[in-house]
Amino acid sequence: RNLFTIDLKDYCDTDVIYKRPSSRAIIIKDGKIALVYSNKYNYYKFPGGGINESENKIDALVREVKEEVGLTVIEKSIKEYGKVVRIQKYTSNQIFYQENYYYLCDVDNDLGQQNLDQCELEEEFILKFVDPKTAILTNYNHQDNLFRKTMIDRDAKVLELLIKEGII
Repeated sequence: RNLFTIDLKDYCDTDVIYKRPSSRAIIIKDGKIALVYSNKYNYYKFPGGGINESENKIDALVREVKEEVGLTVIEKSIKEYGKVVRIQKYTSNQIFYQENYYYLCDVDNDLGQQNLDQCELEEEFILKFVDPKTAILTNYNHQDNLFRKTMIDRDAKVLELLIKEGII
């Protein structure tokens, strides 16, 4: 199901479309949610990331969660939650078009090693289990560049939906 679309309409129709689909994990334990926290920029996001050409959405979900937060997704627990589309200016002549697929899932109790890329290391990503309202407030009060702010607001809105629907 389509949860919502964020379209800033800040681009030209002649711009080239850059597509980057992603898979994102919704991991809930004891009323708290597992999120990636950026120590450098003070925001929360769902664990997950880009789907490579050679993988499907579930494979990307499992890989990205392991890399970003060191948790192992229990594949049989994965349930589709919904999709959010994000569209905005990327570069001077590119449109960033991203379909974000969110999945409810459980993880093993063992916490493994993160395997962060250079950008994630620079942002100082860590795993935090937090109250969703704390994450929402942090994200909405976040001041950043427009490109990152759109991603941060996207995940705050998904958290609000999860609360509204009684999932957390």
